[in-house]
Amino acid sequence: MRIAAGIRGTKRVQRLGLIAAFGVGALTFTGCSAINAQSTTMEVTVADGVNFKLGSMDLRNVLIVAKAAGEPGRVVGTFYNNADSDITLTISGAQGSQTEITVKPGVPTVLATDTDKAILSTMAEPPGAMETIKLRTSGASSETGSLKVPVLDGTLAEYKNLVPTAAATKAP
Repeated sequence: MRIAAGIRGTKRVQRLGLIAAFGVGALTFTGCSAINAQSTTMEVTVADGVNFKLGSMDLRNVLIVAKAAGEPGRVVGTFYNNADSDITLTISGAQGSQTEITVKPGVPTVLATDTDKAILSTMAEPPGAMETIKLRTSGASSETGSLKVPVLDGTLAEYKNLVPTAAATKAP
């Protein structure tokens, strides 16, 4: 009889140990979300450029493609106008360089080809650095802002044709 009671007692201890192990495991795995932010609730930019909101304008994946500091730089990105009328966006860079684009309401304006004329005549920063640009909207309401955007060169194939040439910087 004592042997049978000893076996039952051992199984009971094993069951209690197993239940305790599951309890500790459950607390361990659920404790992570209690002290760490959930990555699915964070908004991140999965692009080479940066995002920005300026009044009624949403700017997405904005960057500049240039050969070197002191050279012209092409503004690349997608611009959304959430207003009811056209907005003119003025982008100003180093040494007084500036360019303008008109963004129609409800239709994204995508600058991503070598024929786009949004070119700043002079870049202060070399490729690999962040260039500060100033932004100003005009239209129904006027907003201003400042943004640091990455400067890339033509090393990557998708940007090779976007590096401005001397001919591209001249007015038509």
